[in-house]
Amino acid sequence: MDKGSTSHETQRFGSFGSFFRRCILSILSIAPIPNHIAFIMDGNRRYCKKKNLMEGAGHRVGFSALMAMLRYCYELGVKCVTVYAFSIDNFKRRPEEVQSLMELMQEKIEGLIKEESIVNHYGIRVYFIGNLKLMSKPVRLAAEKAMVATASNSRAVLSICIAYTSTDEIVHAVQESCQEKWDEIRELNASGAGYGLIELDGNRREQGEHYIGVADVEKHMYMAVAPDPDIIIRASGETRLSNFLLWQSSYCLLYSPFVLWPEIGFQHLVWAVLEFQRNYFYLKEKKKS
Repeated sequence: MDKGSTSHETQRFGSFGSFFRRCILSILSIAPIPNHIAFIMDGNRRYCKKKNLMEGAGHRVGFSALMAMLRYCYELGVKCVTVYAFSIDNFKRRPEEVQSLMELMQEKIEGLIKEESIVNHYGIRVYFIGNLKLMSKPVRLAAEKAMVATASNSRAVLSICIAYTSTDEIVHAVQESCQEKWDEIRELNASGAGYGLIELDGNRREQGEHYIGVADVEKHMYMAVAPDPDIIIRASGETRLSNFLLWQSSYCLLYSPFVLWPEIGFQHLVWAVLEFQRNYFYLKEKKKS
């Protein structure tokens, strides 16, 4: 068989696969569709060892899997996708590996804002979530540039968690809430309208109005840019959240297929969505209670 014939067969098979995928997505769309899906991309290094690839190759294959999964999600009509790309704990890895990941992230972030990228094709606004000050300067600048470049996109949201853990996010939100409330009380006292709110003998009823509540903390969360996730998908069969979206995941479905992240595919997304639809009314009632 010549190359032209092989290319034609490949193209025809690809077209059939695309048509089949659209049919499946149409069927899924009959029932409720998750608004927000989050992914823990676990297993890149194990995939590399499994396939006897060069160090770092697993992350590149994993990025290709991510791009495919994003396309499936946005074709389905999912409005928000969040990915756990780099934990603060990952800085504990060997310096050479961390540096290699920084370089890969910079390369892929810069690619996100190219005209032909998936971000521009689907009108996706990109957020980088986490303590960005911990990242290398080139990665931080690339992330900031990508956020500015996609700020006018409004059809969907992609949140990429880098230098992130939930404990760091919660501590940050509490600190910001305390500082905001402290500034508010000082302004009231300076204007004479605070009634001694920071004095020990201040009116307790008035003081109670200035306590920090859940809403105060939540508005300072890194993830305040998106609603709580409906599904968290973690590859490799692990059922741990690994310090990811702990505050936001009280009433979401956790789906853990037994495949490494680079091996994840369309069928795993379909099963996750079907499981979400099966439990939809239960989860909806739990959120209300």
